[in-house]
Amino acid sequence: MKSYQKLTTAVPQPGACRVEEEGAAPTPTGRGKLAPWWVGSGLLVAAVLLSTITVWVLRQVSGGWPGPALPPKCLLVPESHRFDCYPERRVVVTQELCESRGCCFIESPPPAGGKRGVPWCFYPPDFPSYTLESLNQTALGMAGLLVRREKTYYPRDIEILRLDVEFETDTRLHIKIRDAANPRYEVPLEVPQAMKRAENPIYSLDFSWDPFGVLLRRRATGTVLLNTTVAPLIFTDQFLQIATSLPSRFLYGLGEHRGTLLHSLDWNTLTLWARDVSPTESFNLYGAHPFYLLMEEGGDAHGVFLLNSNAMEVALQPAPGLTWRTIGGVLDFYIFLGPDPNMVIQQYQQVIGFPAMPPLWALGFHLCRWGYGSSNETWQTVRAMRNYQIPQDAQWNDIDYMDGYRDFTFDPQKFASLPSLVEDLHKHGQRYVMILDPGISSTNPHGSYWPFDEGLRRGLFLNTTQGQPLIGQVWPGFTAFADFSNPDTHQWWLENLQRFHAHVPFDGLWIDMNEPSNFMDGSEHGCPPGELDSPPYTPAVLGDSLSAKTVCASAKQKASVHYNLHNLYGLMEARATASALIQIRGKRPFVISRSTFPSQGRYSGHWLGDNRSQWKDMYYSIPGLLSFSLFGIPLVGADICGFSGSTSEELCTRWMQLGAFYPFARNHNTQNEKAQDPTVFSPAARTAMKNVLLTRYSLLPFLYTLFHHAHLQGDTVARPLFFEFPQDVATLGLDRQFLWGRSLLVTPVLEPGVDSVTGYVPRGVWYDFYTGSSVNSSGEMLKMLAPLEHLNLHVREGAILPTQKPGTTSEATRRNPLHLIVALSSSGTAWGDLFWDDGESLDTFERGSYSYLVFNVTQNIFTSTVLHTSTEATEVTIGTLSIFGVREPPSKVLLNGQEKPFSYLDNQVLTVSDLGLSLNQGFSLRWL
Repeated sequence: MKSYQKLTTAVPQPGACRVEEEGAAPTPTGRGKLAPWWVGSGLLVAAVLLSTITVWVLRQVSGGWPGPALPPKCLLVPESHRFDCYPERRVVVTQELCESRGCCFIESPPPAGGKRGVPWCFYPPDFPSYTLESLNQTALGMAGLLVRREKTYYPRDIEILRLDVEFETDTRLHIKIRDAANPRYEVPLEVPQAMKRAENPIYSLDFSWDPFGVLLRRRATGTVLLNTTVAPLIFTDQFLQIATSLPSRFLYGLGEHRGTLLHSLDWNTLTLWARDVSPTESFNLYGAHPFYLLMEEGGDAHGVFLLNSNAMEVALQPAPGLTWRTIGGVLDFYIFLGPDPNMVIQQYQQVIGFPAMPPLWALGFHLCRWGYGSSNETWQTVRAMRNYQIPQDAQWNDIDYMDGYRDFTFDPQKFASLPSLVEDLHKHGQRYVMILDPGISSTNPHGSYWPFDEGLRRGLFLNTTQGQPLIGQVWPGFTAFADFSNPDTHQWWLENLQRFHAHVPFDGLWIDMNEPSNFMDGSEHGCPPGELDSPPYTPAVLGDSLSAKTVCASAKQKASVHYNLHNLYGLMEARATASALIQIRGKRPFVISRSTFPSQGRYSGHWLGDNRSQWKDMYYSIPGLLSFSLFGIPLVGADICGFSGSTSEELCTRWMQLGAFYPFARNHNTQNEKAQDPTVFSPAARTAMKNVLLTRYSLLPFLYTLFHHAHLQGDTVARPLFFEFPQDVATLGLDRQFLWGRSLLVTPVLEPGVDSVTGYVPRGVWYDFYTGSSVNSSGEMLKMLAPLEHLNLHVREGAILPTQKPGTTSEATRRNPLHLIVALSSSGTAWGDLFWDDGESLDTFERGSYSYLVFNVTQNIFTSTVLHTSTEATEVTIGTLSIFGVREPPSKVLLNGQEKPFSYLDNQVLTVSDLGLSLNQGFSLRWL
């Protein structure tokens, strides 16, 4: 168990600068240069001395370095506070190169393992930046002008910038920096417009005038959340950079990457540029999410979102500090003040949009593989699942269903029975989902493939700089790429899907390869010379080029050049796909996308990509799904049992147990590997898998209600422990366990050959989900028995979970009686709720076609209160009530005043069965 020490963060304070309090009249007078921000801090002086001695020692060891003595201003900067002035990769930074940029050069020993360490080339305290020339009050905040008088080392400095500050709400601040004279590309994302200035913000904002900087504080604690005076602001045409100190080292988010949930600040650079690559540590992966959540000392939290879709990197350093670098657009920041982590994520989603409510069947178990080979073989798998009565809601197919891997076709020989398979699924209350790629085959004889012919005729593909369709290569061979930034493409996409749906009535869509992925770099002809494909600065992207395994950045799209839109490609395709599904089926859409961007949750879920059948991949899926919870995409999961490589029975059993608690649960496998669906394993493993799926299905009412709260107000579904226990520093790094909502703790086994698992149990009373036996924790690591057939689940005191007798589909389950599980707090209280509707109609909450119940226990009385009801609730009954933590054996139980039989066990569990109460009727139950 890592022990986490509370960190005291020495936040650099500006020296002799003119500071404007928010609301003060902006009248700059006698502004002086900002004194070095660390002067006067005793703590940092010690670090400076240490740093200087280190440099002196290194010089002695190396026999002295040639060249002039270092300026004292360079020696004053402690190593951890050195902000990189030469971040270019694949360059050996020499003193000459560094000093040509006007920066300090001090060599330091490189870290082990080829990682980046302390930058040798860093900014001196007096490096030229922008000056805040004017600042005026506006209706919503302030507007100012920033002026740069000395050029930087990148081409085309934008010398006059406009600063706009809007106090949008008491917990949300909006700061935007852009070219004062000329419009630049901005992300076409609908964001809320504030109507009036926040009246009682829980933050205060100050400015440094020369050099320009922002200082943001939390009023209640005085904690400095942002201080951008730590390094110069740079804003050129194709290189934008702003840095800040951080108030702690507990930083999360900034996707999509594989790694621990809590980021390392040890000189760690995270690149955001959508890329098709198997999840690997330190690579930029499929999606881009420029948002971070930071836990402050004492349990407060804030979040920062940079609304920018260009290629970007975020450099973290141990100061603690952070640098944003992007190569286009504007600097458009939203800061969310929480003050707790749940509230930060809600506030973030108030800007990007709340996630869509999924259909109930989306929360069932999904089964897929690449390489079924035929519709009959797919069908055999479905029948085997039914034969063993293993729950399954949806059967999927990968690209092998297609004819020549072409979208909107199916193989007339191998998949001839596909329409019949789909009809059979529907008869059994199951659904069908198929894959689609955005690359459209371009080599068919004219007139033989409508999707390409029609897309070409309407001009709906990405074009080269010469105005011809850009041709790359994906599964069908040479392909053109649909331009989803063009509204006309959405109509063409719909028409293609309608034509296919007439033959194969699919229920949901899986959109893959939408980074977009390309087996070539750029196109069949490469990419043209120029500053879009070869910009002055390229962030640390895999492959060292913006066009590596994707299309040319110079490709033309309707809304802008691909250079600006690349990271939005998956989002735009998801939007078109969700819209098409609504028009075709008239029900809630189900879309799972590989590439994602902020606001994606409004249109799709996400799976974590092409993982491997390895134990470490199973572990990494937990920080993956928790990160996407932060990003407002709650419908997320990893390929259960692993996609590539061969799984083992033990790994697959443990992974099915964990995967049964992914919000989106799908077992998926690659071609040419042995099958890994539950039916192919030994009876013991198969039974363990079946049982954990039945546990998931029993919890569908609880899970569905969590998704309702996500849709309504941006609550997370799968949740890190620190969200519920933000003041418990032991939870800040936990990513081998997680919660569903606030009350169900999942502790999976993540290593082979064990029959126990050690997990953290936060302070309080927790109950074993299966038996109701209690454990009273002081906030400690506990060893739990975990034989191969067992997944540890614990219910938090004070919770009421609505569960249901499980069936083999969500449709069958929802007709069964409900079983309410009450976990009494140490003071004998509990609370829970249930959202219930028909499971698939559009906008049921918005239209009032739903039931909502609240459950409550105080003083030995359980109350069910119906706050809203609809016809669906009349079809369901409440069958059983189990109450955990009843300390004294009751003498009698009264239901609405009438005596009822009950059972009471030694582990303090009271059960009342055969209630037979309609869901739409309130009731009370009392035990004496």
